[in-house]
Amino acid sequence: MSLDEAAVRALPKVVLHDHLDGGVRPQTVLDLADEVGHELPVGGSDRTVEGLARWFRESADSGSLVRYLETFAHTVGVMQTAPALRRVARESVLDLARDGVVYAESRYAPEQHLEGGLSLTEVVEEVDAGFREGEEAAAAEGHPIVVRGLLTAMRHAAKSREIAELAVRYRDRGVGGFDIAGAEAGYPPSRHLDAFEYLRRENAHFTIHAGEAFGLPSIWEALQWCGADRLGHGVRIVDDIGFRGATVTDDPLAANEAAREDPSQLRLGRLASFVRDTRVPLEMCPHSNVQTGAAPSIAAHPITLLALLRYRVTLNTDNRLMSDTSMTKEMTALVTEAGWTLEDLRWVTTNAMKSAFLPFDERLELIEGTIKPGYAAAASRP
Repeated sequence: MSLDEAAVRALPKVVLHDHLDGGVRPQTVLDLADEVGHELPVGGSDRTVEGLARWFRESADSGSLVRYLETFAHTVGVMQTAPALRRVARESVLDLARDGVVYAESRYAPEQHLEGGLSLTEVVEEVDAGFREGEEAAAAEGHPIVVRGLLTAMRHAAKSREIAELAVRYRDRGVGGFDIAGAEAGYPPSRHLDAFEYLRRENAHFTIHAGEAFGLPSIWEALQWCGADRLGHGVRIVDDIGFRGATVTDDPLAANEAAREDPSQLRLGRLASFVRDTRVPLEMCPHSNVQTGAAPSIAAHPITLLALLRYRVTLNTDNRLMSDTSMTKEMTALVTEAGWTLEDLRWVTTNAMKSAFLPFDERLELIEGTIKPGYAAAASRP
């Protein structure tokens, strides 16, 4: 079948790594900024939906994770009231569902939404209410979707244990698990061992941003010290894969060809082998990684090599506003720039559903009842 953008949009999709404050509609940012008096970085003729969207995209295209993260001041800044949180959450679910997403985990940091006087619990409850409203509206439009929240702690702050306890308290009320995010360099996940030990005692799920801006040590700590179930990004695991006497990062396209023709040409280090052997899910976000300099291009992004080597890779959006992306765009780019097929898209979608922070029977129901039939129907089209 022809995998053009329209065909890809019709496919069922799963996203595990999508930031709520990174997917706000530009119009919503403008509306909420007017309501609360937040000063935006654009003015005059540029203070439009198109102008603001362009500012976010261009500011995020810096090649620096730190600069990329600075753009969030203008989404978080307008998400400080109960109505704003509920609106953003509802619209986010609708946007994902209209793009063909059938299961989503949306992460956000409750501690960043307290400036308007809300408590941590109120933040969680308002966001969850927005998610449920979005699910209901999406179903009414004919785009059913299941959404779970992930509560994020900021790695440079000191609220990780409190946020972990909040995630456990609400895990039967719309929260799927815990995450830790923020600038990686200088803020290793091992600083938050108390939170991770608590989560493991409580049999709770958690993922850790690791292996994006910082290399193999952050991946090793996230897994071996902290016990993460999944890795947020994890692209730098390729630093532990050898090819022609160097690492695959020296010539990623040649490494991809070698993996297709003769995988024995590639040598996995101990950590790379561990990640593959234990089926650690990697939450990969191609467009975002190119923006922050974690990958050179979509064609040379590690997701293709890691998929060829049968790592448990998943495909994600990260921040739809900053990267001007969607799951359809992420998938279409891999098809057009990296040679992915319909079978590759089915495989990566199933990987994501298998790795979701959702009970096994619910995961299986979505795989058997939605994902498999959706891809089978697509494969039967000319």
